[in-house]
Amino acid sequence: MTLIAVLQFIGVPAVFSAAIIAVAANFGKRIKENDKETTAVKLGVQAMLRAQMISEYNKAKDKGYAPIYAKDNFQNMWDNYHNLGANGVMDAIKDEYLAMPNRKEEIE
Repeated sequence: MTLIAVLQFIGVPAVFSAAIIAVAANFGKRIKENDKETTAVKLGVQAMLRAQMISEYNKAKDKGYAPIYAKDNFQNMWDNYHNLGANGVMDAIKDEYLAMPNRKEEIE
């Protein structure tokens, strides 16, 4: 038995039944649109995290060291980047960054 048949059986007019079906279809369309927007936001955040990590890596590489607080922040960014579905592009940079000395004194 279809939804319309059930609604007609209990006395709901066909016009009202059609309105309910149209509203349900509209919700389906909105869900698809929200999924597209969510994907776009996810990819945008991932790109921003990647750009920031590359910037931090380059600064530390120029200095020759990365302080512990910067490494903690980098690890936090990488964890979130990875949770967004990272593809492994940043793995080598992360490993190199975290392996850098913590202080300038350690490189001399």
